[in-house]
Amino acid sequence: MSEIRVEPVSRRRISAHSHIMGLGLDEKGKAKMVGDGLVGQTEAREAAGIVVKMIREGRIAGRGILLVGPPGTGKTALAVAIARELGEETPFVIMSGSEVYSTEKKKTEILMEALRKALGVKLREVRKVYEGVVKEVKIRRARHPMVPYLTVPVEARIVLATRDEELALTVPEEVTQQILEIGVRKGDVIWIDAETGRVHRVGRSREVEGARTYDVETKRIVEVPKGPVKKEKEIVNVLTLHDLDAIYAAQRSMISFFGLTFEREIPSEVRRQVDETVKKWIDEKKAEIIPGVLFIDDAHMLDIEAFSFLTRAMESEFAPILILATNRGIARIRGTDIESPHGMPLDLLDRLLIIPTRPYTPEEIREIIKIRASEEEVNISSEALEKLVEIGSKTSLRYAVQLLEPARIIAEERGSDRIDVEDVEKARKLFIDVSVSTEYLKQYEKLFMK
Repeated sequence: MSEIRVEPVSRRRISAHSHIMGLGLDEKGKAKMVGDGLVGQTEAREAAGIVVKMIREGRIAGRGILLVGPPGTGKTALAVAIARELGEETPFVIMSGSEVYSTEKKKTEILMEALRKALGVKLREVRKVYEGVVKEVKIRRARHPMVPYLTVPVEARIVLATRDEELALTVPEEVTQQILEIGVRKGDVIWIDAETGRVHRVGRSREVEGARTYDVETKRIVEVPKGPVKKEKEIVNVLTLHDLDAIYAAQRSMISFFGLTFEREIPSEVRRQVDETVKKWIDEKKAEIIPGVLFIDDAHMLDIEAFSFLTRAMESEFAPILILATNRGIARIRGTDIESPHGMPLDLLDRLLIIPTRPYTPEEIREIIKIRASEEEVNISSEALEKLVEIGSKTSLRYAVQLLEPARIIAEERGSDRIDVEDVEKARKLFIDVSVSTEYLKQYEKLFMK
């Protein structure tokens, strides 16, 4: 009996889309049958590939994407793949349409925060720094002025070295405190901002004689820098617009007590100030905008007010890539009596590039279950796999994938590390699908509460 086997390792927590690395396209933009964790949906993936190119070329302003298809056809997976294709720095915000109905904040405030969390600002700044590997660090302490038997750090002597130079520095109390808090020791590669005194640890070097190292090193291993110790260095930080909003709001806010800031809505004038500052940085070549992705699943749950806000937000100068997803057909627009395709206003639909997803074939279901079994570190026999393919074809792919973990536990309880057909059958009896649940409701309809 053949099987799909995964070597036993300690179990880890995974997400539903942790296996997705990208869109799985070749150099010509054609979708591979199986690629980067995605299976099938070739037309939808190729359309998403074109969207990625449009985003990179800055040619998608004022438009968004709508993913439509039956439940369990990979709409969320496609949105995740688009974000992964755009790179690690790309902000990716995922939310459900129902999340806007909060008792604490207005719908428009929740949407505005999500939009600004999906916009990155890459800040570039040239600073004068002292950079090198620590060859020596000595802390000088003095008696506390109020508590004679207590000593406090007042300054430090630190020797930094590059491959070309060595320099001894005496730093004041503020920098000394940072050195102690970070835990800087011999062999660490650091830089100190010459103007602000900010200390940043880059990693650790194994090249310093006498520096203690470990077989299991928790710090990143880096090379010793070259050139002079004192130099000009380009510092790159990536923040979101919402991060900047929060920073500016905190500076203005008086609602703070012993470091505890009470959560409230960010004033519109703060956001205008942030936008003006970011525009100035862009003009001065100090910053650039990184357009991220705001993915709203179950978009049909939004109401007419939220749709109107998103329509206007898409036209703003600072707007992320908006991706909506829905499994609704003709449905009523929430907050109105109007029925419309996907439960969305026609003026918004007119601004969206619509990408359809279709039900998976048995061959595609087989490959997806194989991938999920590997990701979840589950051993499964080929017969059990085919049983899950059959179940997925008759019910839904999502239901078939959900049976993997219960079936694994059932197999373990009978002393096996492999899922067989009997385990799948037992899991199916214990955890019914929607169609069986409907029959159950009909059978016991009179006993249920109305």
